[in-house]
Amino acid sequence: MTDPWAAPAADADPGARLGRLHRAHEAFTSGGRLDAPVRPVVGQSWRRSARARVSPDGTAPVDLRADELGPYRDTHPLARVMPTVRELMGPYAMDGGHLLAVCDAHGRLLWVEGHARARRRAERMNFVEGARWAETEAGTNAPGTALAVGRPVQVFAAEHFLRPVQQWTCAAAPLHDPHTGRVLGAVDITGGNELAHPHSLAFVQAVARAAESQLALLAPRPDDGAARLCALGRDEALLTLGGRRIRLSRRHSEILVALALHPEGLGGDGLLIELYEDESAHPVTLRAELTRLRRLLGPGLLCSRPYRLGVPLDTDFDTVTRRLESGSVAAALGAYAGPLLPRSQAPAAVRLRHRIAGQLRAALIARGDPGLLADWAYSPWGAEDLPVWRALAAAAPPERRAALLARVRGLDAEQRA
Repeated sequence: MTDPWAAPAADADPGARLGRLHRAHEAFTSGGRLDAPVRPVVGQSWRRSARARVSPDGTAPVDLRADELGPYRDTHPLARVMPTVRELMGPYAMDGGHLLAVCDAHGRLLWVEGHARARRRAERMNFVEGARWAETEAGTNAPGTALAVGRPVQVFAAEHFLRPVQQWTCAAAPLHDPHTGRVLGAVDITGGNELAHPHSLAFVQAVARAAESQLALLAPRPDDGAARLCALGRDEALLTLGGRRIRLSRRHSEILVALALHPEGLGGDGLLIELYEDESAHPVTLRAELTRLRRLLGPGLLCSRPYRLGVPLDTDFDTVTRRLESGSVAAALGAYAGPLLPRSQAPAAVRLRHRIAGQLRAALIARGDPGLLADWAYSPWGAEDLPVWRALAAAAPPERRAALLARVRGLDAEQRA
């Protein structure tokens, strides 16, 4: 069976598809028409690129200057596995005239290494360290699209949305934190059309697995006596407890968030108010949920009279708040994986969700750093955040301002309609 994430098929002639792909790309960028032989993963990415108003003739912007790049990547979690990535990919890249690249979760290239001639060619399209290759900035490309879809993907020649990139083929795979599952970035191999083979995709997948395994060995292991709740950017919170990782239901997630906000404990009526929009919710319903949660967590962890946790609980939203309070806006944004329990309507979750997001976006606007503002604006939760887009347009370099102001005008018109 053909792998839909790899291009082209193992027995296909890559050169034979180029003409058809170029014509399909022109049909889409000129008239919005999606023709064969565009794969679904590529067609969906082209549509996302168009919605983000990416110019097919544009280039990826450089977000991190030389003086910012070194300190940022030196403290990045993926710095610890770069020796493994180099050992596995370096000889392959050098021998084949390719490039290996590793980006962060925002698509910013932190390391670009490999054949010197390939690096010089790549500089012409801003495939350089510090440049942002997220789909929202650089259109369809392997590292940006792998981050967008959350899985390994290969992009062949004219499948790239940017015309200057269509002389290249690349394959990339996301890299995850082994303890939390959070995406840390992606690893990529970029070169000529000879990379248009499923083996290239399998290769970066294997490198990603090896890097994650190495990170699990190097990263601090959670304290067996510690409890940590991750509820940002997910509808079902993840609880790490006594070496176990427990994926909670939405209601159990809401209960632990409410109890985390009230370490002193809550009575039954107070917990009902925090969890249920409907004031007619019956205490029996809550007690049944608490019984199920107590059974899931084990003895001594969920106490009653009042309801409270029997162990200290650290949370990812507390991490964001602590970093904001210390003035570390960039670190706070780095810890923010998205809105807290985004689909929850529990009053406690809704209040906390708005409070954390409001404090963080206010700090970003006040800081006025274009890179940090772009991280928020180009995220799923910031795509329609007009005040942030206005702040980004005001802070961005002159050469990017026109496109950003057009985005601001479009959002303003949409929100007034």
